[in-house]
Amino acid sequence: MKKKLEVKGLHYSYHTLEGETTALSNISFSVEDGDFFAIVGPSGCGKSTLLSLLCGLIEPEKGSILIDGIPRQDSDARIGYMLQKDHLFEWRTILSNVSLGLEIQNRLDKDAKEELLQMLDTYGLSLFKDSKPSQLSGGMRQRAALIRTMALKPDILLLDEPFSALDYQTRLEVCDDISSIIRTEKKTAVLITHDLSEAISVADRILILTNRPGRVKGIMEVRFPEEFDRPLSRRNAPEFSSYFNQLWKELKNP
Repeated sequence: MKKKLEVKGLHYSYHTLEGETTALSNISFSVEDGDFFAIVGPSGCGKSTLLSLLCGLIEPEKGSILIDGIPRQDSDARIGYMLQKDHLFEWRTILSNVSLGLEIQNRLDKDAKEELLQMLDTYGLSLFKDSKPSQLSGGMRQRAALIRTMALKPDILLLDEPFSALDYQTRLEVCDDISSIIRTEKKTAVLITHDLSEAISVADRILILTNRPGRVKGIMEVRFPEEFDRPLSRRNAPEFSSYFNQLWKELKNP
């Protein structure tokens, strides 16, 4: 398959008056077009730093990031970023919130508005388009945040622990919902998470990072039979516990 994203020999350090702290060292991996790719590792190993590098918020000291074979800084690919919090504005309605990115980019024309209304209907939020964020549940707010991101038609979707602020039951349901939407839309997605079960339930492959400075310890392939095609159903598959034990062992052994 075609490689959508390639990371080669990435290195990044934080510099302060106290000195240099290496966050990531010699990170290399690739993500194929349409793949769901998860990244796990100990707290502080550089997962969020890696996402910041992928989207261009910061620049690597060494190494390269290619999108469709083109250096990220020269690529016109659109990268969507979904954060832990939904960051919906209370003074705007849900429709106005999901329109925000298009509005900022001056792309909110009649066709775009119609598409947004269709997305709200598809994702179960059409009855709440005139509501304020505080009138929605946490899961519904995250769904609105996804629509806002997807409306920009990103080529790559970066997910920075987007379910971690939700209670456990809601987290399972929203993860199942949003991950299935991303797969249906055939988007290339990169998820960072502390939750090993979550990574196994959504990903095609999982990148395992070491303690700081983060290095690639391994990449685990995740394959389930077709009948286990959603995150919640994967958790009930016979293979799930084997993947979990393998991933746990990789993280616990230095």
